[in-house]
Amino acid sequence: MKASAPREPRAGLVQPPAGAGGTDTRINQALPGPRLARVILRVALLSYLFITALNVISTGLSPAADVGAILALVAVFLIQLRHSAPGAGRRPGRERFLTLGAQMLLTYLPILVYHAQWGALGGFLSGSLLLLLPPRPAWCLYAAVGLSMFLPPLLDGRSIVDAVYLCQSTLLTGLIVYGLTHLAEVIQEVHDAHGELARLAVVRERLRFARDLHDLLGFSLSAITLKSELVHRLIPLHPERAVQEVDDILTISRQSLADVRRVASGFRNMSLAQEVTSAESVLNAADVTVEVEVSVRDLDRRVENVLAAVVREAVTNVLRHSKAAHCAIRLVAEPGTIVLSVVNDGSPAGGRVPSEHGGNGLENLALRLREIGGNLTSGALPGGTFRVRAVAPAARPAPAGAERPTGAVPDPP
Repeated sequence: MKASAPREPRAGLVQPPAGAGGTDTRINQALPGPRLARVILRVALLSYLFITALNVISTGLSPAADVGAILALVAVFLIQLRHSAPGAGRRPGRERFLTLGAQMLLTYLPILVYHAQWGALGGFLSGSLLLLLPPRPAWCLYAAVGLSMFLPPLLDGRSIVDAVYLCQSTLLTGLIVYGLTHLAEVIQEVHDAHGELARLAVVRERLRFARDLHDLLGFSLSAITLKSELVHRLIPLHPERAVQEVDDILTISRQSLADVRRVASGFRNMSLAQEVTSAESVLNAADVTVEVEVSVRDLDRRVENVLAAVVREAVTNVLRHSKAAHCAIRLVAEPGTIVLSVVNDGSPAGGRVPSEHGGNGLENLALRLREIGGNLTSGALPGGTFRVRAVAPAARPAPAGAERPTGAVPDPP
């Protein structure tokens, strides 16, 4: 059971889902990390508050008024950080209304002292309303806050242009606060989702490794066990043949070790012809008459890999779970499909092959066949026979670079 020349190893254990690798990489490069997104939000908030502080100080009020303005701005900044924190909109209603009430007081009361120069804080309040309240009342109050900032410039004796500017600036600042906050949350969710995808990729690779080990070693270990029992019986009567069987055991053992190394390295290439030959040899050693009919050549590599695994698993089940005297292996072409059947006359009780590990064996192979567009059925037939039947597409694979089904074996270089 010598394998063909190995293919290039897989890229690694943690891989993005098939067909999405390029998109996943571009998203990671385009988006900042969650921590950077939060820093950008804080810097934007501080920048707005710093501009407001400069405007207030430039009015020439008393030092005490300037200190009071700075303290009020610090309080607004801390409240806004709380409103822009992840999950702020899901906090208890009483807590949200208390902090919104405090921010409203810090937005409107200082206008009595600092006049229109304090009006920029209305943008923070309008953004907080969008973040903390249900959509319909939030947008209504957002518009009300923006319109309310139309009055301070007029009360200061400024032009209507200044009033319109402050009103528009309040609405725009509210949208910026709302947008930056949600953008930071989206970036955090994307980061968390990417971590989950990486974890799932590791789990998928572990399942692939376990599946390949089962497919490769189940048959080999059964053959070694069978031939070892045969050697035990032959030593007293036919020592020369016993030596030959021991040589076969060594060959199978070495090949099994090579198979394990290939699975660990990530590449996998099975020959259907070699699997059929090996199956015939092992079944003959078990005193099972074998009938082989293979009328198809030059199979697609992915299809050949899966069908070779089907032969190996089906013959392993014959050796383990039945008392067959005859086994037929047939590979024929039908319109648009390739059909492989392995039939033996030692059907197990109940017509099902026992599974030692959930998700392995024939269930594994059914999954692999579905991945390449085929299907697998198994069960008892009339007359006490048991059949494993695999149907695979006969068409050639898509051109290199085309998207492949998840888990499909790549073509050799």
